[in-house]
Amino acid sequence: MNANNQQAWLQQVCRIAVQAGERILSVYFAAEPAKVEQKSDGTPVTLADKEADELISEALRIMTPDIPLVTEESIETIPFKDRQAWSRFWLVDPLDGTKEFIERTGEFSVNIALVAEGKPVLGVVYVPVTRILYCAMAGLGAYKNRVPENPDLQFWQACMRPESRIFSQRLDSQQPIRVAVSRRHGGSVKQFMQALGSVETVKMGSAIKTCLVAEGAADVYPRFGPTSLWDTAAAQCVVEEAGGKLLDKQGLALTYQQSESLLNPHFMVIGDAKYPWPDFP
Repeated sequence: MNANNQQAWLQQVCRIAVQAGERILSVYFAAEPAKVEQKSDGTPVTLADKEADELISEALRIMTPDIPLVTEESIETIPFKDRQAWSRFWLVDPLDGTKEFIERTGEFSVNIALVAEGKPVLGVVYVPVTRILYCAMAGLGAYKNRVPENPDLQFWQACMRPESRIFSQRLDSQQPIRVAVSRRHGGSVKQFMQALGSVETVKMGSAIKTCLVAEGAADVYPRFGPTSLWDTAAAQCVVEEAGGKLLDKQGLALTYQQSESLLNPHFMVIGDAKYPWPDFP
């Protein structure tokens, strides 16, 4: 695929994410609160999750009928034996931060990634409430835009313009470390922050935390609790193309090879790979 085709794919996926975001907001701002159900693993799901999943799945299948698709809401219907040979696939969280959606913090996102040979090579993270769109593709950089109410063709064609490009922040030893954390972070994260010394916390939900590191609004996002593959892939592409890294305890980038387990190891998102970060607690 040449560079022009790559950019066309990224623009299409950005449009799909924004359309899913509009569907989510129609439920979010409805007169009646969204009914909350429980999935088999005990996690919550709402009508917004389901409708966004349906919209994204249909659009991606039309766009790339030869590329298989894994979404948080569909994974239970795809056995490992069917997906173990996939070398390229879409990995989607149609509504990342369902708890944030339910609690009405606005800190939820639409995450769409294309994975090839275990690596996220395209990533889109869209925040419906603020209309902030992060996007990246391997070798083409990472970008941040605010989507207008009625984006036209000119907007989509310009969403990868140089002035929209984002970069992670380089650190010196004098400044407080800005740590992006969940509102529900536990003791291990507190222990990690103590090892950092002088810190400022940036509380945020969903994959937005990784994107804050990508744009230089935070320096590190430590995640020492459970996450799934679809929670991280899109934002990992964004932060890596911005110059940062998303690393496991061994200092290796997270990978997305097909396996029985769909859980990530503990990880840390960093903006400056040369800074002497403390070990995982």
